[in-house]
Amino acid sequence: MSETPLPRDEFGVTQHYAYFNHAAVGVLPRSSRNALETFVRAQADGGVMGVFPYEARLPQYRARMARFIGAKPSEIAILRNTGDGANALALGIDWRPGEEVLLGENEFPSNAIPWLALRERGVGVRAITNNRMTPDVLRREIRKNTRVVTVSWVSYADGYRHDLAALSEIAHANGALFCVDVIQGLGAFPLDVAACGIDAAYGGGAKWLLALQGVSFLYLREALLDRVGLVAPGWRSVEDIWDFQNYDQPLIGDATRFEGGTPNFIGALSLERSIDLFERHDRPGLAAHILDITDRLVDGLMRVGAEVATHRGDTISSGIVTFAMPGVASVALGKALQHEGMITTWRPNGIRVAPHGYNTVDEIDQLLHLIPQCARTLAQGENAD
Repeated sequence: MSETPLPRDEFGVTQHYAYFNHAAVGVLPRSSRNALETFVRAQADGGVMGVFPYEARLPQYRARMARFIGAKPSEIAILRNTGDGANALALGIDWRPGEEVLLGENEFPSNAIPWLALRERGVGVRAITNNRMTPDVLRREIRKNTRVVTVSWVSYADGYRHDLAALSEIAHANGALFCVDVIQGLGAFPLDVAACGIDAAYGGGAKWLLALQGVSFLYLREALLDRVGLVAPGWRSVEDIWDFQNYDQPLIGDATRFEGGTPNFIGALSLERSIDLFERHDRPGLAAHILDITDRLVDGLMRVGAEVATHRGDTISSGIVTFAMPGVASVALGKALQHEGMITTWRPNGIRVAPHGYNTVDEIDQLLHLIPQCARTLAQGENAD
């Protein structure tokens, strides 16, 4: 079996499945699992004495997250999910009459509903329809009253990867903020938020970042910290969290004000452990591997007559490939592949395949062997009926 940039012995799922579903839920590495089990034992055996050392490491966790995306530790908050980040921005920006948000029509709800809810506050929300948010399209669609441009780095549905640096340049040239949902790209691809000119980025850890569910991060550019109001403060939003009765003290001077109450310590630990794994291995090599095996998948799908919904190219390819087989219901085909140990996401409009850095060429080839085989079996069964 071929070499992979992430060691296969870190992933127990390989003993049971060929797992191609990281765009839905990622797999927890064994080293992370061991660290989390130690955390659970510490709380079980020591209560606050067991948990406090992890609480004391939160600055270390934020610093590691910051380094991973080219940010400063003071620009990072640990939250619960992607929507938390979008909501912190949507509700905190000091909107002026007549301003709008510009987004794509194919955003996942986490990066759509928080912005769409602003319509009740009189903020315009406009979706780009029938087009990708390419630089040319954004240049044509952006207006003088566009306050925020928001986009998913990678589309959840078909894996289209947006050109963040080019989009941010256009947004800023027109006086707009650029806010990015990074959940379907980060972990598979390296990201430098400063180099890309991103004002705010947010994403959950449970997919490509291979962390637990229920933990996410928000990056907010330092210069914007006092321009985004805090609408959900908590006891940890203030300058001295241990001065309990001083209710009137000022907010803490970094992004941790957005964490509010007690954060998800074990979730933050899982995120830090995954980042440690990525940093111990070749991140550019990881991205190249994911692109290589998904290119191989697309080439094979074309050979067996699949309809591939994903567009590929040097700058737009990602770790997600979506396809359908003509004349075969995608849900039925997805279930048949799952029965064979091939784990994907299957919906009526297609099957989504999302391999990571421990998946192999051999697994891709086995999937390509099973797709037409299962499709023929399903077609024959329908004809027999």
